[in-house]
Amino acid sequence: MSLTLAYLVGQLGGRVCGDPNWVIAGLAPLHSAGPQHISFLSHAKYQSQLATSRAGCVIVKPAFEAAASVGRSALVTDDPYLYFARLTRLWKRLHQPVLGPRIHPSAVIDPGAWVAEDAVIGPLCVVERGARVGSGSVLKSRVTLSEGCSVGERCILHSGVVVGADGFGFALHQGQWEKIEQLGAVRIGDDVEIGANTCIDRGALEDTVIENGVKLDNLIQIGHNVHIGAHTAMAGCVGVAGSARIGAHCTVGGGAVVLGHLSLADHVHISAASVVTRSILQPGQYTGMFPLDSNANWEKNAASLKQLSRLRERIKALESDIQNNKEK
Repeated sequence: MSLTLAYLVGQLGGRVCGDPNWVIAGLAPLHSAGPQHISFLSHAKYQSQLATSRAGCVIVKPAFEAAASVGRSALVTDDPYLYFARLTRLWKRLHQPVLGPRIHPSAVIDPGAWVAEDAVIGPLCVVERGARVGSGSVLKSRVTLSEGCSVGERCILHSGVVVGADGFGFALHQGQWEKIEQLGAVRIGDDVEIGANTCIDRGALEDTVIENGVKLDNLIQIGHNVHIGAHTAMAGCVGVAGSARIGAHCTVGGGAVVLGHLSLADHVHISAASVVTRSILQPGQYTGMFPLDSNANWEKNAASLKQLSRLRERIKALESDIQNNKEK
C-alpha cells in the first residue's frame, strides 16, 4: 500500500510543506535515511544531522520548518516524536504480514481459564486455571500466566514473560527456611506492555497490581505485593522488591533497584543504576550511584566513606568548641 504525505495528514494530522503526493517507501533515522524515507527531528541538538540527511521528508516542529524543507518535503507538527511514534503504529498496521491462528496449536489453556475472543495467544504459551486475558491483548511465545492472574485489555506480553510465579517468601526456623505460601495473584490493567523475560510475582496475601498504561522493559523483576501506578515506565533490568509501592507517571532507569516496603510518590524519576533505599514522597529526579573510577581510586574513596560517621562527629565537636569559645 502506497502512503502519501496527504494520507498521513488525513490519518494523523499535521501540515505538509512540499509535495503532498510524495510516496513514502519506509521510515528511517536522519543519519541513514534515503530520498525514499521519512524521518523526524525532535530535538535541537540533532539539528546538525538535518543539513546532511538525505531523507525525502522530515517531521519537524514549526521552528525547524524552513531548514527542513530545503530540497525536500517537511511534515510540520507540534510534537514530532509523538507523531513519529503514531506513524510507526500506522505503518505496522498497514504492512504487517497475515497472522496465523489466533491461538497457536502449541499453546496450553486450562479449561478453567478465560480468554477474550479477540485475544492472541502465541506458541508454547501457558494460561493456567482461573487466569483471564482481556480483549485485544497479545501473549507472545512462551508466556506463562499462572493460576488466578489477570491481564487487562490491549496488553502486550513479550516472549518469556512469567506472571504469577510464587513470591520470594520464607520463614527462618532453626537454621532452615520454611515456605510461606503465596495466596494472592497478579492483576494487570489495560494498555500494559511487558518486555521479554520479565517476571511479576504473585502476592503473599493480597495481589500484586500493575495499573493501566504501565510499560516494563525486558528482564525486570517485580516482587510480591508490589503496586505500580498508572503510566509508570521502567527500563531493562530494574528490580523492585516485595511490597514496594510506586506511584503513577514515574520512570525508573535501567538497572535501578527499589528496596522492599518503600513508597515512591507520583512523578518520581529514578536515574539508571540507582539504589532507592528510602521512601520518596516528593516528585522529582533522584540519583544514587557511586561514579566509576579506576579500582585504586575507588578503593581509596570507599575507605574514606567508611570514616564519614566519625568525621561527622569530630566536626560537630569542633563546631561546638568554636561556639563555646565565642560565648566566653
